[in-house]
Amino acid sequence: MMSGHSLLLLLLTVGVSAVEVQRPRGVALSKREFYEEGKPFTCLDGSRTIPFDRVNDDYCDCQDGSDEPGTAACPNGSFHCVNAGFRSTFIPSSRINDGICDCCDTTDEYNSGAVCQNTCRELGRKERESLRAMAEIAREGFQLKQQLIQEAKRGLEDKQVKLSELQGSKKDLEEKVEAMRTVKETAEQPEKEAKERHLKAWEDQKALIRLEKDKAKMAEVFLELDDDADGFVSVAELLSHSEFDSDSDGSFTESEAQEILGGVDKVDTVGFEAIWNTIKEKYISEAVPDSPAPVETPQEETGEPVPDNDSEQYPEDEVLEDEEEDDEEDDDEDPDDVDYKRPPTTQTQEKKDDDDEGTMPPYDQETQNLIDAAQKARDGFDESERALREVDDQITNLEKEISFDFGPSAEFAYLYSQCYELNTSEYIYRLCPFNRVSQKPKYGGSETNLGTWGKWAGPEGNIYSMMKYEHGTGCWQGPNRSTTVKLTCGKETVVTSTSEPSRYPLDLFFSRDHSRCSNMRFPCCEHHHLGIG
Repeated sequence: MMSGHSLLLLLLTVGVSAVEVQRPRGVALSKREFYEEGKPFTCLDGSRTIPFDRVNDDYCDCQDGSDEPGTAACPNGSFHCVNAGFRSTFIPSSRINDGICDCCDTTDEYNSGAVCQNTCRELGRKERESLRAMAEIAREGFQLKQQLIQEAKRGLEDKQVKLSELQGSKKDLEEKVEAMRTVKETAEQPEKEAKERHLKAWEDQKALIRLEKDKAKMAEVFLELDDDADGFVSVAELLSHSEFDSDSDGSFTESEAQEILGGVDKVDTVGFEAIWNTIKEKYISEAVPDSPAPVETPQEETGEPVPDNDSEQYPEDEVLEDEEEDDEEDDDEDPDDVDYKRPPTTQTQEKKDDDDEGTMPPYDQETQNLIDAAQKARDGFDESERALREVDDQITNLEKEISFDFGPSAEFAYLYSQCYELNTSEYIYRLCPFNRVSQKPKYGGSETNLGTWGKWAGPEGNIYSMMKYEHGTGCWQGPNRSTTVKLTCGKETVVTSTSEPSRYPLDLFFSRDHSRCSNMRFPCCEHHHLGIG
C-alpha cells in the first residue's frame, strides 16, 4: 500500500505533465464523452436530444441544464472550473459572468469584463505544502505507533510473566498464611487458659473482698438498729425505719416488722445474718454522713481584700444569686457543652465496689510470656495475610490490564495510568484515559466528575476513534454528566480542545495521538483531484 507522502509525489508529477483535452466550456473531463462535436446531444437525464450547436447557446433546452454547462441560462446547471494546478471544482451556473471570480483560473468570468487573476498555482503550492506537512505528521506518527505496538507487545509479555510469578507467590503465601494460622491458634490456646486462670483468681479475690465488706456493713447496720444495745434487733426498733414498709401503703406495722424478722419479736446477730439479704438494699442509715471540711485558701494567695464582717451577713444568698445567673448563662450554651461541663453523676454502688476492690493485678511472668508469644504469632499471621492481600490486588490489577481492549494491536496501552490536562479560560479539564474525566474551576472550587470509562464508541469500521466516559456527577435536574473523547493522528499526545453543549455529553478532542496514525493513504489525498487542463 502506498504511503501518503509517496502519493503526493505521484499526484504532483501527474499535474505537471497533464495535457489539455478539448471539450465545451464548463464540461468536466469525466463527462467529455457525452459532448461529441458534430453529433446530436442527448440531455444527461435522457429527456430529449438536440442538435449539438444548441449546446452553450445561452438557452436552456434540457430540464437538467446539461445543455448549458458554460452559460447561466439554466437555473439548475453547474459549471466545471478546471483550475489547472489546483483542485478542480463545480460552481452553480448562476455564478457564471456575475462579475465575481469564483474559479481560481478565472474561467467563470470569460464574458463579464471582470478583472481576475489566476491564483491556482499559488493555491496549489500552499496546499501541497500543507499536504506534505500532514503527510510528514502521519509518517512520523505511524513510526511512533509502530514503536508503541512493539512496546505494548513487550509490556504484555512482561505483565504475563509477572502475573505468572505473582500467582506462584500467591500459592506460597496461602500456604504460609495457613501455617501461621496454626501457629497463632496453637499459641493462643495456652494464652487463653492462662488469662482465664488469672481472671478467675481475681474474681475470687474480689468476691472475698465483697463478702468481707458485706459482713462489715451487716455488723454496722445491726449496731445502728440495736438502739438499746442489748444485742438484739427487735420489732420496736425496726418500726422506726419506714423504708421496710413492704406494701408501700404509708403504714409500717408491727406485723410487717415481725414478718421481716422471720416471725419472731427479735433477732440476735446470727438471726440478723439470715434476714440481711432481705433488708440491705432497702435500709437507709440514720447516721449523718461525714462531710469533708472545706479547704481554706489563704487571703494573700487569692489577692482579694479581707471582707468586713458586717458586709457579709448573707454570703450564701449572694453565692446563690451568682449561681442562678451562671445557670441562666449556661442555658444559652450548646447542650453538648453543658453535658461536658456538668459534674459527673454519683457512681453506682457496683462501680464504687469495683473501685474499692482496686484494679486487676498484673499478669505473672509465666502468663505474660504466653501473652507475648501469642501476640508475636498474631503479628506474624497478620503480616502474612497482608502480604497475601497485596499480591491478590496486584494479580487483579494485572489481569484487568491484560484483558483490557487497548486497540487491535494494543497501540493505546501506553495511555493506561496516564493523565492529560487542558487549561481553558474557566476550567482545567483532566483526562485519565481508561479511567475518568474531570473538570475543576480554574480559580478555586471543587472537582466535578465528567464520567468514568465506558467503552470505545467510534462509528462502525473506526470504533477506536472515539472514547465514551459515562455516569459522571448528575446535572442539576438533568442527566448524569458524560464525555466523548475524539482521537486523531499526530506526533504527540495532548488534549487540544473541548466543546461543551448546554446538555451533556462534553466533547474532548484528544488530537495528535500518534496511536491513531496508519500507513494508509493520507485522508486528504484520497479526495485530492488535480485539474488536467
